[in-house]
Amino acid sequence: MSYLKPVLTAAILAVALTGCESKQENQREKAVEKKADTMEQKADVVRERGEAAADKAEKQDPGMDTSATERAAETARETSERSADQLEEYADREREKK
Repeated sequence: MSYLKPVLTAAILAVALTGCESKQENQREKAVEKKADTMEQKADVVRERGEAAADKAEKQDPGMDTSATERAAETARETSERSADQLEEYADREREKK
């Protein structure tokens, strides 16, 4: 039993020391989180703008070549979606750095 007390003490100290973070580490994590949040907000804006551009193209269709207008609108949506996805992936990679 006498050997158990030092082992438990060492384990408790190890857990306590690893749980403490410095102010600099906390600031770095907050900065990383803020950067990731900003990227996600940009992704939302890109999606919204792509959808708005596609809607505008569809509304301005004179009715002469509707399939071309639909393709252009769909391309705008797909392009903005890809860009937004890339921004979100970047945000995820940033968060993984924490």
